[in-house]
Amino acid sequence: MTKANLRQAEKLHVGWRERVSLADLGLVEINAKIDTGARTTALHASNIRRFERDGAPWVEFLSDHGRTGQTDLCTAPVHHLRKITNTSGKPEQRFIIATPLQIGARTQLVEVSLADRTEMSYPIIIGRTALRQLRLLVDPSRSWLMPPDKTRNP
Repeated sequence: MTKANLRQAEKLHVGWRERVSLADLGLVEINAKIDTGARTTALHASNIRRFERDGAPWVEFLSDHGRTGQTDLCTAPVHHLRKITNTSGKPEQRFIIATPLQIGARTQLVEVSLADRTEMSYPIIIGRTALRQLRLLVDPSRSWLMPPDKTRNP
């Protein structure tokens, strides 16, 4: 097998829609859009509040993850602030957190921007940086290729 074929074999094939988990935030099996047009992964967050914990910046926010209509209160340390171009093409300052993202059997620490995605169809988009880190190959003609995580209690 050539090096190129070996690298290709290591990639996980996903559809343009998949379920992902951000277990450290308590968000499990949420519907995600795999978005090769976005560089950064973005999670729906409302009522974002910055606070200090042990001298370090943290954020607290609400995240409605769609499928159940349930809204979860999440907290995470702030990784940094960054200007990100929104879907309208306008740059906006966003909090960036670093959290493990799971898709299928793969888990990787990724940067996630917090954004108001109220008007969007999916509460989270998975951007190119995370796709590269997770070694995912996107089939835009397919959806829901990853089986549900049966190890979790409903």
